[in-house]
Amino acid sequence: MNARFRAAAIAVALTVSAACAGNPRAGVIYAHRAPPTERIEVVSVAPGREDVWVKGHWAWRRDDYDWIPGHWARAQAGSREYVPGRWEHDRFGWFWIEGRWR
Repeated sequence: MNARFRAAAIAVALTVSAACAGNPRAGVIYAHRAPPTERIEVVSVAPGREDVWVKGHWAWRRDDYDWIPGHWARAQAGSREYVPGRWEHDRFGWFWIEGRWR
């Protein structure tokens, strides 16, 4: 009985780990080609001392890239800095990781 239980537990663990390794990330939209080179943006004077420039980026929309222009954002209370978003790549394609305050 104990050996059967152990074998079943191992089978379940292997199935779960294989499923996780073989599937794309949940909730992530993948692009099948690399994003274009970032555009050069003219950054205006900050509207306030607590405003931070959030640079523009390419977004994957309807099977192509759209440029999302940069903008000024007010720092969130208690945040030290803004970590910019970035494109990353895995075996399923390119995907965008949103910027965040920390």
